[in-house]
Amino acid sequence: MSQNKPKRNWIAIITMFFIFAMISFVTNMAAPFGNIWGFTYDWASTAGMLMNFIAYLFMGIPAGNMLIKYGYKKTALIALLVGAVGLGVQLLSGIVGGGVAICTIGGVVTCLNLFIYLLGALICGFCVCMLNTVVNPMLNLLGGGGNTGNQLIQAGGTLNSLSATATPFLAGWLVGTLTKDSFPDVAPLIITGICIFLAAFVIICFIRIEEPQGDISKVTYEYSPLAFRHCLLGVIAIFFYVGVEQAIPSMMNQWISRESFVGAATVAGSLAAIYWLLMLVGRFVSTFISGVVSTRTQMIVVSAVGICLIVAAICTGEVTTTLNINLGFIKIENAEVPLSCVFIFLTGICTSIMWGGIFNLSTEGLGKYTAKASGLFMTMVVGGGVMPFIQDLALRPVLGYLGSYWLIVAMLAYILYYSLIGCKNVNKDIPVY
Repeated sequence: MSQNKPKRNWIAIITMFFIFAMISFVTNMAAPFGNIWGFTYDWASTAGMLMNFIAYLFMGIPAGNMLIKYGYKKTALIALLVGAVGLGVQLLSGIVGGGVAICTIGGVVTCLNLFIYLLGALICGFCVCMLNTVVNPMLNLLGGGGNTGNQLIQAGGTLNSLSATATPFLAGWLVGTLTKDSFPDVAPLIITGICIFLAAFVIICFIRIEEPQGDISKVTYEYSPLAFRHCLLGVIAIFFYVGVEQAIPSMMNQWISRESFVGAATVAGSLAAIYWLLMLVGRFVSTFISGVVSTRTQMIVVSAVGICLIVAAICTGEVTTTLNINLGFIKIENAEVPLSCVFIFLTGICTSIMWGGIFNLSTEGLGKYTAKASGLFMTMVVGGGVMPFIQDLALRPVLGYLGSYWLIVAMLAYILYYSLIGCKNVNKDIPVY
């Protein structure tokens, strides 16, 4: 007699997919904005990204506690309102404060509008931290954990990558040739984001979302999730992974957008968009193969190949190639760019599954500790701001754009170690329910 499979809450799943897409929209606005601010304040090229991700450091654990106290739906609603406010503050930075000097950094007078923008980036960081805290554990739980849970995370990640692909492309298309006065050109994109957040808030208000673990506010915790070794090492892996994911296209975007040829910003945005498009492809493929190919196997393969691609990019040096790419909405015509860029954007296929893979491996067997673990993971997402900032501020001036990618190699090496050894659960004796 066959057993019936439990019915899935598709309304909740689709809602989480939609939220997944909004996360990358907000996050990927930081790179094109940083390029604009970097024209006037060189140190500010990755400062917006740093603020966006440093928010995770302060919001990760509180977001996990919100999940426990208020549940998934209320936490998501609060996050959407915070996101609308954050984008509004960023929009305000392009309108006011341009002539109000605040301080001098590196011999350059820094005006109020930059700090308004950085405040907006910080608020948006609070938003995406809360959204990430909601969407990852819920998809994993709705899928029943294991390979099936990973399938749902990768499916949501596909929409996340679609949004991530469109954002830098649209920003580059709106700007065209980058100048210090390009901020008003991307204002329509910010306004669109605000409207989407508010619309999502209204829609989710009328959607019933069942808490996958019941009333989690009544659950007691005898241990910390970090008592599980595979969770502790996974938290470190998430820190490095988000640094890898953001630093790879961000440095390439900054590098190419500062070239002297006409339309450099558009080409840079298109190259970054291809990276995010390949992440979409990788997650889409993983959605179908995760039922038969284990998460660990996928992680070992992509981290090893990612290392090879970045080393190839570094070793290629100053060799250039002419790119003609027409993918419909991504179009590059007769652009002479470093061959290294090809290897760099190809790593998108490798980084595509790492977020869901690490989360899935790290929370396997945690049971009731999953919600608390999610908050810890969100705290470590600060790596997406810290590591690109280190790459740009400390390594790029010394090693150059390509040399700075050795930092990426080191982080991918740790992820390979985690996939091979660190992900094994050696604390199976701890009660989880």
